[in-house]
Amino acid sequence: MHGWRVARLASMIPPKGPVMELQSTSYSSSAPIVAQATPNERAAFITTTYLHLFGAIVAFAALELMWFATPMAGAMMQFLMLGRFAWLAFMGAFIGVSYVANNWALSATSKGKQYAGLGLYTLFESIMFVPMIAVALAMGQQGHSILPRAMLITLTLFGGLTGVVFITRKDFSFLRSALIFGGFAALGLAVISMLFGFTLGMFYSYALVALACGYILYDTSNVMLRYRTNQHAAAALALFAAVMLLFWYVLRILMDRRR
Repeated sequence: MHGWRVARLASMIPPKGPVMELQSTSYSSSAPIVAQATPNERAAFITTTYLHLFGAIVAFAALELMWFATPMAGAMMQFLMLGRFAWLAFMGAFIGVSYVANNWALSATSKGKQYAGLGLYTLFESIMFVPMIAVALAMGQQGHSILPRAMLITLTLFGGLTGVVFITRKDFSFLRSALIFGGFAALGLAVISMLFGFTLGMFYSYALVALACGYILYDTSNVMLRYRTNQHAAAALALFAAVMLLFWYVLRILMDRRR
């Protein structure tokens, strides 16, 4: 799972969101920033964003069911058994797709391109999770399945953090520098562990859960303040990426505790 961890983290750096790009001419000037929109426009944007997030999560679950109902999951595991080059090829593909999908989702000229970005990222996330879910399912055969517990914990944390932002209306953009630093530090440790063949332990997983929670606060704050009202696909993608990072490490912790 070392290579998976590297690709998982690299796809999240730098943090998703339009904080540094709001003044870019690539964004549609006809759509107001959420903080400057009318209450109806703001409510419509937030509702649409979370509906898209829900749709991405449902699509992710449906894709996982399809992979495990077909030979796809087995083929993926066989491919990765080919060696380090297979890992590197997959890691490079996932990292590249993450950046392409984010750029598409931020498109101001084409709604189709925005949805394609969100869909592409969801597809590759579902492929990324195949080995992790395969191991979790194998562990579940020895007792109670850990997948439902991981989902419940993830949704509870996400709901609680979202509530904090919506209730306090605090601007969490100040977390950006800390998230970049923490993300690169975590990525560096993951690369070193992969090269030298040692495990990072439970503390690392707990630290990454904290990092994912920071992303959720940061991205939720952007949804309320900094996206333009026609960027719901990009906002949903950023939230979806943060939720998947949180789910990954919650599941990892539960799996490690069962060993």
